[in-house]
This record gives sequence, structure tokens and C-alpha cells, in this order.
Amino acid sequence: MDIDLLTRVRKLSQAYAYTSIQMHETIAQTAGVSGTDHKYLGFLLQKGQMTAGELSSLTGLTTGAVTGLIDRFEKKNLVKRRFAEDDRRKVLIEPNTKKIMALFEPLYKDFRSRSEKLLASFSEEEIKVIETYFSNAIEIMNDTTNKLRNK
Repeated sequence: MDIDLLTRVRKLSQAYAYTSIQMHETIAQTAGVSGTDHKYLGFLLQKGQMTAGELSSLTGLTTGAVTGLIDRFEKKNLVKRRFAEDDRRKVLIEPNTKKIMALFEPLYKDFRSRSEKLLASFSEEEIKVIETYFSNAIEIMNDTTNKLRNK
């Protein structure tokens, strides 16, 4: 394998990650939240309702930090706390999906459209290679995260 090619792709991957952070931070600030809060809203949208403890485990944040996060979201009507029907001691954090989507969808519209056009410019075989790369890269990142958290 060509070492120069691998180095170039690794550097592109880093540049992609850094550029993604910059874009998401800018979108978040435009929406009136921090970049990290924006990503944590994404967890809630993706996973659905969960307890503060589950959100803490998912994000790696302390339970105190998660409480502050939920308080900020609740003030903006982005989530609501709800007692679990089976155990009123358990509080569920429920995302206000409509409000979150109304806040962020317009900010992602152009990006999403251009990204879809870019992907459509590749052959199905190329897209499968890209899909494989991202799937495996996500697995490597999750493994790294889990190993570091369990040190």
C-alpha cells in the first residue's frame, strides 16, 4: 500500500473531523446553543427518551453535568422531564423532536442538499466503499472511547 496515499487520506480524515466541529459549532451558536449541547441533542433525537443516568453513560458526562444540560434544554423547551409510568422515582428525558427539528433543519438544509448531491455523484460500488469505511471507523472510535473510559 502506498504510504503517501495513506498519509494523505489520514490527514483528510483529520481535516474532515476538524471542519465538522467548526461547522457544527457555528450551526449550534446560530441556533443559540453550544456545540456540545447541539451534539447531545443529537443523542436524544437518535436514541429517544432516556434517563439522566443513561444520558450520562452515553456521553461520558457526570450526572451533575447532565442535570445542567437537561436544565438548559428544558429552559429552551427542547426536552421535558417526565416520570416513568412504571416507577415514579425514575425521571425520563423526552426530546421535543418537533422543536429541535424546527430549530436545526433550516440551518442544515443547504449542507444536506449539497452532501446528497455529492454522494449521488459516486457509483453504487464507491458508495458501498464509503459506507464500509465509515462503519468501520465508527467501530474503531467506539472501541477507543470504551477502552479509555474503562481505564
